[in-house]
Amino acid sequence: MDYSVSADTLNNKVVLVTGAGDGIGKQAAFDYAKHGATVILLGRTVKKLEQTYDDIVAAGFPQPAIIPLDMLGATKQHYLDMAETIEGQFGRLDGVLHNAGLLGVLSPLDQIEEQAFDDVMQVNVKAQFLMTQALLPLIKKAPQGRVVFTSSTVGHIGRAFWGSYAISKFATEGMMQVLADELSDTAVRVNAINPGGTRTGMRASAFPAEDPNTLKTPADIIPLYVYLMAPESQTVHGQCIDAQPKK
Repeated sequence: MDYSVSADTLNNKVVLVTGAGDGIGKQAAFDYAKHGATVILLGRTVKKLEQTYDDIVAAGFPQPAIIPLDMLGATKQHYLDMAETIEGQFGRLDGVLHNAGLLGVLSPLDQIEEQAFDDVMQVNVKAQFLMTQALLPLIKKAPQGRVVFTSSTVGHIGRAFWGSYAISKFATEGMMQVLADELSDTAVRVNAINPGGTRTGMRASAFPAEDPNTLKTPADIIPLYVYLMAPESQTVHGQCIDAQPKK
């Protein structure tokens, strides 16, 4: 599939990226800015967000903004306040990339601790649900609003020992499909991306013995992320797209 877009496809757009401090989120934020967007960098580690911020500014792209937020502890009110701040500061929001996620513990289903399960559900499902609810009024006002979720291969087919994470990604795909169906008569487009095995810190913690050099980098798969945020993807809706489809 061709994911090419014009160089200035995101000019004058405001895009929120969660988990923007490293990995795919950092790369997506950089590339959104490269294509003209003012990017709002959300994450829990200010130092990492500042590095992403500095990289974007050093490249001469539009000045981003930083929202430090720990999605594990954030409440509904935090997201409502955040939406109000975004509207007050920028007057608009054109898209959100739900990229932040928690891997949890890889273990047999019957040995998953309740707290570990709750933490994964909180970050990967409930926080994204509450954030989407809070941001939807703004995104619906955008000429071509975009909501992009992040799934996983284990969000298509469950896999042994991936319990909490897999269940959270099945839920994510379900949430995406419900929202897409509800918004099918609007200008908002809702989709999900399964990045596949990518050279990130989360991947390394899940597969410590794997050679990272055998994996694609975030930069390799980022054209899909830009495409789904851009006007060029107006006909794509309610889909979970594999960034690395099996040949």
